[in-house]
Amino acid sequence: MGKVKSFLLQSRRVWKILKKPSSEEFKVITKVSALGILIIGAAGFIVATIMSFF
Repeated sequence: MGKVKSFLLQSRRVWKILKKPSSEEFKVITKVSALGILIIGAAGFIVATIMSFF
């Protein structure tokens, strides 16, 4: 039970110093995440297409 209590106390301390991202920061994070997903998806599609020929 001590580990759980310690974890909760540490989590609460971190939660207090967190800040909500600004609108601009949120937009940048969203764009970067979407770009990363598209790149990974495109790479997977290319590999799958190449492998279908062999």
